[in-house]
Amino acid sequence: MAGKKVFFTQRAPEPKGPYSQAVIHDGLLYISGQVPVDPASGELVRGTIEEETEAVLNNIKFITEEAGADMDCVLKVTCYLADIHDFPRFNQMYEKYFAQYPPARSTLQAGKLPLDVQVEMDAIVALPSRKPRFSRSQSSRPRGKERLNNKK
Repeated sequence: MAGKKVFFTQRAPEPKGPYSQAVIHDGLLYISGQVPVDPASGELVRGTIEEETEAVLNNIKFITEEAGADMDCVLKVTCYLADIHDFPRFNQMYEKYFAQYPPARSTLQAGKLPLDVQVEMDAIVALPSRKPRFSRSQSSRPRGKERLNNKK
């Protein structure tokens, strides 16, 4: 896909599977699902729903800032809770990050989440016109059929 760039920052946890930390396309930053992992240690943050929510939102904030935006630029967040009964306490922490310009949001109970965490979130962020500090064009690393087509 032309214009698609894989985005990575060391300020947030590395992906634990075959997906990108984030992808940039057409001025938007698509942040993959973040779970409560401390980026410095790589360890899960185990604690209350508030503590896990704070860790997840910090990771989203770190990725957003490294891409050259801020939390006011977040357009949409999808939130997955292991237990919907945590919704009021989750919301209290969430509101601290989006008090002035809250993004569109969906929240649902997902049942069991990866690594038995209590919360996971992904986000879509509008980027300012300046370029992010750390990104790689997908076209610079062809894969699969794209790589085969380039050898013609």
